[in-house]
Amino acid sequence: MKDLPRRSLLLLTRPSLCALLTAVLPFSGQVAWAQQSAPDKKVKQTTTQSVPKTGKGSVKGKVQTPDGKPVEFANVVVKGTGKGTQTDEKGAFTINDIPEGEHSLLVQHLGFTSADLPFTVETGEQTVLEAITVQEGDKNLNEVVVSAGRVRESLNSVPASIAVLKAKEIQEQATINNSIAAILGNTIPGLGMPNNKATNTGQTLRGRSLLVLVDGIPQSTPLMNGNRDIRSIDPAVLERVEVVKGATAIYGNGAGGGLINYITRKPTENKAIAGITQLGMHGNLFHMADTPGYRISQMLEGKINKFSYVVSGLLDRTGVYKDGAGDVISTSNGLGETRLYNAYTKLFYDFNADNELEFSFNLFSSRQYTKYVNKPGVYGETPTIAVPGDSPGDAEGTPFNYNFSLRYLRRGLWAKTSMDITAYLNGFESMNAYTASTSGWYGPGQTQITSRKKGLRANFYTPFNVSPNFGGGVTYGIDILGDVTNQVLTDGRVYVPDMNMTSIAPYAQVKLDIVKDLTLKTGARFENIGIDVKDYSTLAKGPNGEGAVAVKGGKLDYKALNLNAGLRYSKYSLFNPFFNFSQAFGISELGRILRSATTNTIANLNTKPIIVNNYEAGFSSQYKFVQFTAAYFISTSKLGADMVTVNGVMTPLRLPEEIKGYEFTLDFQPSDKLSFGGSYSYVEGKADQNDNGHFDDPEDRYLTGARITPPKATAFIKYQPTDKLNLNLFWVYSGNRKRFDKQANGRYGNGEGPVDAYDLFNLNASYVFSKHIRAAVGIENLLNKTYFNTVNLFSGQDLEYTRGNGSRFSLNVYYNF
Repeated sequence: MKDLPRRSLLLLTRPSLCALLTAVLPFSGQVAWAQQSAPDKKVKQTTTQSVPKTGKGSVKGKVQTPDGKPVEFANVVVKGTGKGTQTDEKGAFTINDIPEGEHSLLVQHLGFTSADLPFTVETGEQTVLEAITVQEGDKNLNEVVVSAGRVRESLNSVPASIAVLKAKEIQEQATINNSIAAILGNTIPGLGMPNNKATNTGQTLRGRSLLVLVDGIPQSTPLMNGNRDIRSIDPAVLERVEVVKGATAIYGNGAGGGLINYITRKPTENKAIAGITQLGMHGNLFHMADTPGYRISQMLEGKINKFSYVVSGLLDRTGVYKDGAGDVISTSNGLGETRLYNAYTKLFYDFNADNELEFSFNLFSSRQYTKYVNKPGVYGETPTIAVPGDSPGDAEGTPFNYNFSLRYLRRGLWAKTSMDITAYLNGFESMNAYTASTSGWYGPGQTQITSRKKGLRANFYTPFNVSPNFGGGVTYGIDILGDVTNQVLTDGRVYVPDMNMTSIAPYAQVKLDIVKDLTLKTGARFENIGIDVKDYSTLAKGPNGEGAVAVKGGKLDYKALNLNAGLRYSKYSLFNPFFNFSQAFGISELGRILRSATTNTIANLNTKPIIVNNYEAGFSSQYKFVQFTAAYFISTSKLGADMVTVNGVMTPLRLPEEIKGYEFTLDFQPSDKLSFGGSYSYVEGKADQNDNGHFDDPEDRYLTGARITPPKATAFIKYQPTDKLNLNLFWVYSGNRKRFDKQANGRYGNGEGPVDAYDLFNLNASYVFSKHIRAAVGIENLLNKTYFNTVNLFSGQDLEYTRGNGSRFSLNVYYNF
């Protein structure tokens, strides 16, 4: 069936299909969300596996798509008996205690056509239905299966706000701008707007830090945040992106605002070799000189007996970036003149249906080799631009971010327990911009952040079923992580010494279907973290070691029990509410505290962790072709981490914080050719300046723009006039935020500059020429607006006062074989 348009919006939990089916049985074969019904199919039926003679028998089978892919979490019901179940991750099911005689099996899954199959049960026998096939139907209503909760589960059982971008949506946005930070910033409510830089400064999630994962492997460096973790992989190798909103108890350090989990591609072809070749070019649409670049990638995949693989290589080189007026944009942490490489491999070996071994490797590198230098502007008056010249220092960017992982999956252990064990290595290096002078140290210099991680994740899931209306499952395991992070200058000076962290964190999560249509999820994670810091000296602020402080090191120990609980009521598709409470643990950028120490021992530094309490209530609503979601949240912490300027030095403000906000999405799909919709998100936060437990006093201060993003709105319209042509128009809006006054020196503090509103239109179109050839074109900033990004405004700094991209095009041709 042809590919239908998808939206790139917040997805909250969906209605419970099992509950709906149970409520309407005996069933007529028609429901509002499944308007197509496949004709009765003749399925090969065999009778095997005798069981004790009770006047009853059983049925088992497998549900799959026409190309043999399993359909998990499909609802399977024996009509008229009240007997039913859901398929597992292999698409398999078994239903017991079915009365002898002729029956009809109803197979339903949101986003697929239904199947109504006759079969016969004999006493004491098991009927086997082989290869029950369902077609993909309305993809806009496809029930999403997420792994952000440590186990694969139907989205309608998750009492939280979750946004999911599928591969098709990622590809549409990547044609417009292939930075994954831009793709997410332009589509995910609650996430900060993209900043047109190689960093993700200002891209907080609901006003707090977020944890970035690749297939569950942590990429973030919470000990010393380099703000390059979101842009740590190329979108070409992604199968999906899962964004979990709000504090997340079961993932550990750094997830105060939630998490982003990049799920990489898996092999999908059953032949020995298949692949996709991509050739593309990009540049400025109206001021092309020196802007053209190119993109080349090759992906191969296949399956040979029990072995399957995906291998990919990609090269992307950009020209200079220009604003709407044709001026070259500042090169500081920029994306112009970059060389990007991404190498990816994933190998699978299926020993049998219950044993699987997976090896994965990804290497991402993006550096800027520029022939330009910055010409400083004046904040609020003239922008900083780039002019030809020799740039001092090493090439900025991410020299490398690599992941190695070895994963073993075992199903069918005790009590149907599944086991998932992953051992991994991660290496990350970030090269920051060269600076001629700074308040952080004496003289010129350039810093780099380096992090090395090694870890083990052991996860178990045991389902249970007490009665037809009471059951659930337990997810439990342990995370073991070693992380060594530092920040040094390229001339050898140590800005932040080695922070050698060891973390051991057991966790458990229980899901209970406590009554019909009501799901409770609750759990806990125990953080046990130790950080060793050797003796060090802060950097001198003047000649002859002036201002340097010798600091005695030691060990910092942190222990915390984080809890979460949530309820979801899913009986009615018109109103599906949920409530969630969750805590998160975070160490407040220890590196910044160490490098700005004014005392001679770390024992006297304020290194207390941040415990975030997140409260959220929301609902999803669906009526025919209309879907609506809403969520309201409050996030509190007794200690904060807002970075403020004190005597010219960025210093963390350790005050109580409260952040509030809400999000809405609205989608329409009146036909399979047309869909449109939009979203709106708002967040605001304050620090309790006088620490009296109230956040409405005049002296309480708003959190800076580096934490709190202005209101954001998105909209889209997708039109598919023919099977071959897709047209997609996207709009994104960033609002005003003006919360701060100028300081005594007549300038704005870092992060306190006034932010003006702006909006952009982006276009994506694709055409399928043949079975093997497809072309796609994308245009960013379609109207060539001259504007300033949010981060360039709230910075309040002359060198950061730079404009956003002018109109840029991207043209790509894909060859599939």
